Amino acid sequence: MTTPIADFVRARAASGTSRLHMPGHKGRPFLGCEALDITEIAGADSLYEANGIIRASEENASKLFGSARTFFSAEGSSQCIRAMLALAVWNAPQGRRPVIAAARNVHKSFLYAAALLDFDVVWIWPEKSQSVCACPVRPETLERVLADNRIDAVYITSPDYLGGMCDIQALSETAHRFGVPLLADNAHGAYLRFLTPSRHPMDLGADLCCDSAHKTLPVLTGGAYLHINSCAPSAFAEEGKRALALFGSTSPSYLILQSLDLCNRYLSENYPERLAESCDRLERLREHLRSSGWSVPETDPLKLTIDCAASGWDGRALAQKLRSAGMECEYCSQDDLVLMWTPENAPEDFRRLVSGLGENSHTPLTRPPLPAVRLETVCSIREAMFAPREVIPVREAAGRICGAPLVGCPPAVPIVAAGERIGPETAELFVRYGAELVEVLLDN
Repeated sequence: MTTPIADFVRARAASGTSRLHMPGHKGRPFLGCEALDITEIAGADSLYEANGIIRASEENASKLFGSARTFFSAEGSSQCIRAMLALAVWNAPQGRRPVIAAARNVHKSFLYAAALLDFDVVWIWPEKSQSVCACPVRPETLERVLADNRIDAVYITSPDYLGGMCDIQALSETAHRFGVPLLADNAHGAYLRFLTPSRHPMDLGADLCCDSAHKTLPVLTGGAYLHINSCAPSAFAEEGKRALALFGSTSPSYLILQSLDLCNRYLSENYPERLAESCDRLERLREHLRSSGWSVPETDPLKLTIDCAASGWDGRALAQKLRSAGMECEYCSQDDLVLMWTPENAPEDFRRLVSGLGENSHTPLTRPPLPAVRLETVCSIREAMFAPREVIPVREAAGRICGAPLVGCPPAVPIVAAGERIGPETAELFVRYGAELVEVLLDN
């Protein structure tokens, strides 16, 4: 498969042309990558008006992912999430506020998009969950939400941060019966397209989908895709670039664009075979750990999640145990530890984990389930995030209105949404997830 962006940049770097343009390093090495770091010079195309080498590379990606259109992002899935929601809002009937039905475990960029685009949210709450990162949604639940509310789009996060996966095909069929598009935050699942059979949202009926290429593919941090399905309204493909440009820098990184471009060729060669081998090896590792006393739930194929309570551990202590043995996890909380794998992990990584974890003889811990919180919405997300706010300790927050989500990344899943009243149960959640401060609206 061709690599037009990388070919152009390398040829220009070797040409000896005087750089009388940005960026200021002029191609001279500081980090070592500067010769390949350019801007929108003649022939380099422009990301949001692409009709040359970037357009050609995006068309290669579209063929690989089976989409009607695939657009590149150099600013991660966060930019793509905002663009997906902008497309949904623009597609909604005029003359009333758009309404998005969303599973509660959204990334915080969803809330920022709600503030900027000013839409209302009908939350789909988990019927039972052990983590704020998880919100399994059944088709029957979605059907009730759509029957009881005027909804313009449905938004699902799958895989979630712990590796849980929704039935995207059933959810998309349900949404389409009600005439609304399904948007999938597939940030952790770009590789799903290359399984046999494919488990990617584009093949399961989602209208819009974002992938963080950098999370599971060999792409520099910030590389992402916005996919438009052929079943989606035609306006989505026509307006996709405009939606991305609304939230993106006019100076996207050509280093990231080159890595997305080169990834096309990587995916088109023997990647599916290497992926299958990695998934098989990882499944054998899960079985070994289970036989060694560790609680390892079913997840998406490239995650290994340890249920720390069932294993008798505090996840933060287990993460430190791994660090002491030369390993760094993706995410840990009191309850869970998440490890992410790709075909780029060496066999030594598997051996090191087996040795570092060893046999587990800890007695399972009993932790109370998360409280069944259904928070009161006092004002819109936009009103709250643009209102005067103050930061207070979480122990003083009960009864106050959340002003903005204070949550780290990972996992970047807010416990409370802006505009919601913080209750006593919510304060317990803040403590459980190690949050000490929260932004709240100033009292009148």
